[in-house]
Amino acid sequence: MRRPHANRTGVLAILITMVLWIDAAQSVADGLRVGAAAVELQADDSMIIGGSIHGGTVQGQEGQLRAVAVVLEKPPFGKVAIVACDVLMMRRDLLDPVTERIKSAAGIPTANILINATHTHHAPSTCTVHGYERDMIFCKRVQDAVVEAVTRADAKLADGASRFFFRLGEESSFGQNSRLLLEDGTVYWVGPRDDVVRPTGPFDPELPVLAFRDPAGAMQAMIFNHSTHTIGVRKGGRSPSVYGLAAQELESELGGTVCFLEGASGSTHNLNVPAGEAILRVKNAVRDALGKARPLPVKRLAAIKRPFTFTVRKFDESAEDAAVSAYCKKRIADGADGVIEVFRKQRRALAPHRGEPRTTWLQVLLIGDVAVVGVPAEFFTLLGQEIKRRSPFRYTYVAELANDWIGYVPDRKAYELGGYQTWTGLHSYVAQGTGEDMVDAVVDMLNEAAK
Repeated sequence: MRRPHANRTGVLAILITMVLWIDAAQSVADGLRVGAAAVELQADDSMIIGGSIHGGTVQGQEGQLRAVAVVLEKPPFGKVAIVACDVLMMRRDLLDPVTERIKSAAGIPTANILINATHTHHAPSTCTVHGYERDMIFCKRVQDAVVEAVTRADAKLADGASRFFFRLGEESSFGQNSRLLLEDGTVYWVGPRDDVVRPTGPFDPELPVLAFRDPAGAMQAMIFNHSTHTIGVRKGGRSPSVYGLAAQELESELGGTVCFLEGASGSTHNLNVPAGEAILRVKNAVRDALGKARPLPVKRLAAIKRPFTFTVRKFDESAEDAAVSAYCKKRIADGADGVIEVFRKQRRALAPHRGEPRTTWLQVLLIGDVAVVGVPAEFFTLLGQEIKRRSPFRYTYVAELANDWIGYVPDRKAYELGGYQTWTGLHSYVAQGTGEDMVDAVVDMLNEAAK
């Protein structure tokens, strides 16, 4: 009685295998071509590291700081380029000229180029914020490396056809919403947190994996995305941190070029897991998703890149100073006065610009029916999830710190709760409601792309 059931199972397995092969053949027939390359960002021990309140130097380095580029081409739609840089963030005054150079060198329209910062807190400073300025020598090296990575990737398009594989994976064990409500009604930033009441917002565990293979099955490039602050080193020194180290190790194990895109992580951190363990968990999650990835057709490549206007917030100096001072004096055991003064200095720099309109970029890239959204900020996770929920595309993912940097962009509720990410400074200066306006604008772009 069991043999007919076994036969049916065998036939079903054959049919499933045939479907997958047909899908894979269709993917090759799509005419998709992919090239990828990575270029190291040269740094040294004299350079100020970005990512803390006070600038400082470190000794040595683990792994490479890199610019990683993936270029995709599909006639008649042309080419798109996705680039990830192992830096904290970069403003458009540095990145706009880079896209123009890429346009000239590789013939890729500037609207089709997305440049994302992985947000490692362990690289030389590429921004002026808190108590330090950007290192222009290092910034110039990053600019040149991005152009070189894209042109090298573009040159590899001639290597032949590509197949696109996709899987939405998950990693929920090392990141969390880090804006924790404390018993005194404030929101956690640094210092003791033995009086935590609850998280104030969500955590997004989604980990999409986009893999590109040649017709023989060899890995050409892989992109993965996750939404936790890129902080933590194994031993110290300069580092691409958890995600960058995971990408480089996966590259050596799987072949091809691996690119990480930082997700909407303005409100999420790893508070408890050592870096070495976090790297292992990320790698396991990527491997699990890759093992389950299935071919997806790429019927088109598309891009929309639009200017977005926002305003510098108006703020009350006395109220801002009181909030910063109260938290720092209670939660920072040593050096509270120095931290308070850093924020005062930032507000003095911003004061003449209150209410000033500024313009940045929003972007949508389509790889078939997978949408990648570029936003220019440390974007709160709730806002990133809202984009995903409202997108007409089943698979939609956010790359924050893309093409520009305008500081933290919280949701309205976060402003009401307060905390470091909402304190006025060079790290956080957009008017309330900017995040929701950005979501609306991006959703309009996604709907336009879906037509």
